[in-house]
Amino acid sequence: MSPSALPPGPRLPAPVQAWLMLRHGKWFIAACQRRYGPVFTLRITSMGTLVYLTDPADIKAVFTGDPDTFHAGEANSMLSGILGETSVLVIDGDLHRRRRRLMLPSFHRDAVTRQADAMAEIAAADIAGWPVGTTFAAAPRMSQITLEVILRVVIGAGDPGRLAALRTVLPRLIDIGPWLSLAVASPHLQRHRPWQRLQRNLADADRLLYDEIAERRADPELDTRTDTLAMLVRSADDDGQAMSDRELRDQLMTLLLAGHDTTATALSWALERLTRHPMLLAEAEQAAEASAAGDPAGDEYLDAVCRETLRNRTVVFDVGRVLKRPVELAGHRLPAGVMVVPGMVRVHADGELYPDPERFDPHRMLGETPGQPALTPTTWFPFGGGNRRCLGATFAMVEMRVVLREILRRVELETTSARGERPRLKHVVFVPRRGARIRVRAHRKPVADNTVDDAAGPVPSPVPPRR
Repeated sequence: MSPSALPPGPRLPAPVQAWLMLRHGKWFIAACQRRYGPVFTLRITSMGTLVYLTDPADIKAVFTGDPDTFHAGEANSMLSGILGETSVLVIDGDLHRRRRRLMLPSFHRDAVTRQADAMAEIAAADIAGWPVGTTFAAAPRMSQITLEVILRVVIGAGDPGRLAALRTVLPRLIDIGPWLSLAVASPHLQRHRPWQRLQRNLADADRLLYDEIAERRADPELDTRTDTLAMLVRSADDDGQAMSDRELRDQLMTLLLAGHDTTATALSWALERLTRHPMLLAEAEQAAEASAAGDPAGDEYLDAVCRETLRNRTVVFDVGRVLKRPVELAGHRLPAGVMVVPGMVRVHADGELYPDPERFDPHRMLGETPGQPALTPTTWFPFGGGNRRCLGATFAMVEMRVVLREILRRVELETTSARGERPRLKHVVFVPRRGARIRVRAHRKPVADNTVDDAAGPVPSPVPPRR
């Protein structure tokens, strides 16, 4: 054990390392791992000292460690300028435990399942307008769908005027560039002219969200509503304490920013991957019809596509924990104040865990769930892990499956032999560099939901033998 010595790492100045992370993140991390081994130290401007971990055993120690020692909220504190000081993403300790316990029922699988039909309707309405015979970027379409899911399924907005205003205002908060991002990390900058636009957008969004919260509190049908906001309004802890308007606003903003862009990007990558693998696309199309007919095997295959997409094209760069006291980890005694980073990008690309890791192959995910030997919470963790695993993970996976199912049932996608699109880091999300360009050959009339055509016979199993 090295007494208080940090692991080795590049000696480049912190601003240079920050630039390399921003412009060449995956390459930079891979190069550091090759040079320094499974644990290494980075120094990044505005983030401080980071110790990267790529060994699942070390990552398990972080995810199962004492939350009062490993602070995830503090690692996300730069987001509080837009999410709010009470966001579940930026708080730690007892407050985080109480807030998470309060929110969990809203994201229980049964609650999410009740929202699947609304997700499908939103997706179908958008897909109906897709052009035929013209190559277009899928990413903006996916953003359109997932934003509408947030607005109507999560927030539950129903007033046409307010819904239209939210459609205009909320994307302005999502699509902020590096310049405006400075005022997110340093909210005091919002008072100054170059960043006042962000302040105005936040004020407009807050006004609309508070109106939705007030409407939900006053709704006589509150107890029967299935939108996430209604469930959060109804929730209360063991002492009968419910969330305040400000706390509700912060959670809605968190669900918007953490759940919209990431899911849209994952769906974009799924289409980009499938259209480069004709056999897998054909299997996924068959699975989509089986899923709609109520065959669990169809859901299983689509879920495998989603899981493999999140491995093969990891969306979020990494997750972090700030140490509140010295910790012995990965053969080093790390000092307080250091941020430890479970490097999911490198773990998901580990050839010992995933043979031929560059190959996109949903078959490797069939029949696997987190916790089983081949797919554990420290070898596949696109939603983070431990007590900070994303609250909306189930929601995101169901949304991905439902939207992908509707796309594959309603349009015939052309395949391409073009090289795969390279990832580009946008904030903390890896997006397809060209927007996941796709081409629709024709629109389809899908087989009726949850029915099987007796004349055609049963839908064949979409799950082929494992390779």
